[in-house]
Amino acid sequence: MDFILLQGGGIGDIISGTWPLILIIAVFYFFIIRPQQKKQKEQGKFVDSLEKGMQVVTSSGMIGKINKIDGNVITLQVDTKTFIKITKGSISKEMTESVETQKDDD
Repeated sequence: MDFILLQGGGIGDIISGTWPLILIIAVFYFFIIRPQQKKQKEQGKFVDSLEKGMQVVTSSGMIGKINKIDGNVITLQVDTKTFIKITKGSISKEMTESVETQKDDD
């Protein structure tokens, strides 16, 4: 049996071989992970700032006015005498902002 003995170039090859991996990790962090964390932080601040009387949109697309906030449960008025209970996490910041900008344009 013939065994092939591989000889490395030393520590320099190891360091130069890890640069692409470090670069890929940096790109993922700055273009994917960091913006997602920022978006989650903004959504959390928005959810914490919800008040009675605000017009909001749920993540499923329902539009309504906040009637009552009881801990993590919000009672949303979607019509004159129609109320639904939803969780705070189901209110979408982006959709709420888009509805508000459409109202301002009208």
